[in-house]
Amino acid sequence: MNNTIRIIIVDDHPVVQQGFAYMFQSIDRMEVLAHCATARQAFDFLEDNPVDVVLLDIHLPDKNGIEVCKELEQRYPRMKIIAISNSDEYSIIARMLDSGAAGYVLKSSDAEELIQCIDDALSGNIALSAEVKQILTNNRSTTIPIITRRELQVLTMLANGYNSVQIGEQIFISPATVETHRRNLLKKFNVVNVAALIHRANELSFI
Repeated sequence: MNNTIRIIIVDDHPVVQQGFAYMFQSIDRMEVLAHCATARQAFDFLEDNPVDVVLLDIHLPDKNGIEVCKELEQRYPRMKIIAISNSDEYSIIARMLDSGAAGYVLKSSDAEELIQCIDDALSGNIALSAEVKQILTNNRSTTIPIITRRELQVLTMLANGYNSVQIGEQIFISPATVETHRRNLLKKFNVVNVAALIHRANELSFI
């Protein structure tokens, strides 16, 4: 029992939770300790329970999976985080790996591939499903926007419908400075208006 790989699944879709849990039923050396629908549930569980592997969805109802990954990696550096997602967007895969994930597996992967990825991660390797490896190979030259913390604040508030005056009041900068950040964001995301900016930022899981 001491050699059992302890796993938690962090995903808010019951069908996904059940599907992944079913995969492990016949694997004696792996045990699913918990299913967590939110980041908060996962953090609460981890406070009192040692875990070897977290299977983490990118999109959670209470927090961006990329931010969750960063926090988990900082709090539990020995624990392996493997992203599980339907998204085959190169930029999201790259950002997740940059945030400390030990791997990235598409939800369409079969049980054998997922289990192999878990073993790879625990062996200290980057664990990628075959399709993800191909995506990374084909998109090495793709540039992911690098934005500052302040730009992320402005971006998030734009997505929530705030105008420049309201944003300035909330984060204590002038409307002119907000406009400067807005122009910089449009340039970095290579879009021409705020609607396109919000759409692209959402695609890349910045918001």
